[in-house]
Amino acid sequence: MSGYYEPTDRSYTKVYKEHTPDILKAFADFDATVFAAEGREIPLKFRELIALAVSITTQCSYCIDAHSKNAVKAGATEAELAESAWVATAIRAGGGYAHGRLAFKLSGLHEH
Repeated sequence: MSGYYEPTDRSYTKVYKEHTPDILKAFADFDATVFAAEGREIPLKFRELIALAVSITTQCSYCIDAHSKNAVKAGATEAELAESAWVATAIRAGGGYAHGRLAFKLSGLHEH
């Protein structure tokens, strides 16, 4: 994977545990609630596929690792992973398209 990703990077969680254990616990509780297997309106498989698409969009190697595996555990197929990746690709491309329009607006060449 790209970036600085190494499986041992998780060991640095100890810094959060040492300095901000209350925030770490709140985040872990929040994350566990969002990805609870039951009790949510959107089925877990779909939430994990959404998380995977967002992870690809933000290019977070750690999140891609976790959510691709979690999506499969929740019943996602390889075809669903592929479609999630294409959704992320379309959103990133759309962002470039929309921000291009913003560049035209902000350039001062098109005063209204």
